[in-house]
Amino acid sequence: MTQAAHPERLRAFIGALAELIDGHPREGDLLHRGGKLLAQLVSHDDWLPDEFARPDPERYQQFLLHADSRERFCIVSFVWGPGQSTPIHDHRVWGLIGMLRGAEFSQGFERGPDGRLVARGEPIQLVPGQVEAVSPKVGDIHQVSNAYSDQVSISIHVYGANIGAVRRAVYQPDGSEKLFISGYSNAFLPNIWDLSKEKSPAL
Repeated sequence: MTQAAHPERLRAFIGALAELIDGHPREGDLLHRGGKLLAQLVSHDDWLPDEFARPDPERYQQFLLHADSRERFCIVSFVWGPGQSTPIHDHRVWGLIGMLRGAEFSQGFERGPDGRLVARGEPIQLVPGQVEAVSPKVGDIHQVSNAYSDQVSISIHVYGANIGAVRRAVYQPDGSEKLFISGYSNAFLPNIWDLSKEKSPAL
């Protein structure tokens, strides 16, 4: 693993976020203040080790960077190969997405009167230093894609749980859903939480 120049940036972010959560803020305040902390972290691209920034030619990767011992939050690096994207999916917990390298598009969805999913506004493009929030309260269903067809992009995601163990869903355009538990891409972290033994898409 290549050592990053400033690993203390991630340690400082973890400490500040844990302190924020210890104060039991309302979700809106948590997303606002936590978003500012994450924006500070992703405004510098000198702390993420290469081991957690490697793309895969077949699919995007999600590497666990930190899991709170009480599973109050986790931090994950999402590594997008050229042109890669997720299916439409949800999270079922609050989340913050900060762009570190490259750019990505996030297209929100909502249910129409007939239960089908319809796009909610225009896609949001995130560039380095920018942060977007998700949660069941502010909008939780979206599809994310690398904005580039010829380069890698990396975003840092923070979730209000151990997201690799959360049972959530991917969606078809008709609104039908399939439950899954994602686990993580880290080779030393097999998906021990999914007891269904059913191969699920990683998110």
